[in-house]
Amino acid sequence: MKKITLIFLFCLPGLVLAEATPKRLNSAAGVLGEIMSTPDKGIPLDLMRHAQCIVVIPGVKEGAFGFGAKYGKGFFSCRKGADWSAPASIRIEGGSFGFQIGAIETDVILLVSNRRGAERLLSTQFTIGGEAEAAAGPVGRFSTAQTDISLRAKMLSWSRSRGVFAGISLQGATLRQDESDNADIYGRKLSNKEVINGPIAWPNEASEFHSVLRKYAGRASERRTPKQK
Repeated sequence: MKKITLIFLFCLPGLVLAEATPKRLNSAAGVLGEIMSTPDKGIPLDLMRHAQCIVVIPGVKEGAFGFGAKYGKGFFSCRKGADWSAPASIRIEGGSFGFQIGAIETDVILLVSNRRGAERLLSTQFTIGGEAEAAAGPVGRFSTAQTDISLRAKMLSWSRSRGVFAGISLQGATLRQDESDNADIYGRKLSNKEVINGPIAWPNEASEFHSVLRKYAGRASERRTPKQK
């Protein structure tokens, strides 16, 4: 059993690497768009419009043979003036204990609500719960009062697995920058700070991701209201 477990854990990164970076960008856009297109079961728009950074990691691989492991690759963008920065690449790694036998594929979304949280995200790596707390995010249409409570959290996280979307705690998960995937997108190795803070233009491969961010995460003041007849 121990040999099977170790082989499975070593295979997890390979399963994720099999998907090309441009395709993963489209997957991230698809995940966020699908979740937000069902308002009663998505992330409250107030939270999206106040987020400083948004992380989308599609298809996180998780397996368990006596204990579990998670591995996934995705992207994040942070507010930059009236728009969003070009996407930076990120990996999530984390262990869990349990008795489930088999593998699960999970989409993960993380919202960062303030500058301090954004600084953590721009570091080369950090562990949620150790250097930064992340709370399970609310789902669906929530009143302003309920949303205000959630806005006080530095980070909020959700997952979608087997069609079920819910807030989760990512305690113990480690997020790391991925310069190799940045190189795939931009043609040279860049740190996440260089991508997010520098004068980096959105690549053509990420146009769908950019469009979804602007559609669902524009500031309330930036969204046009229909003219009264």
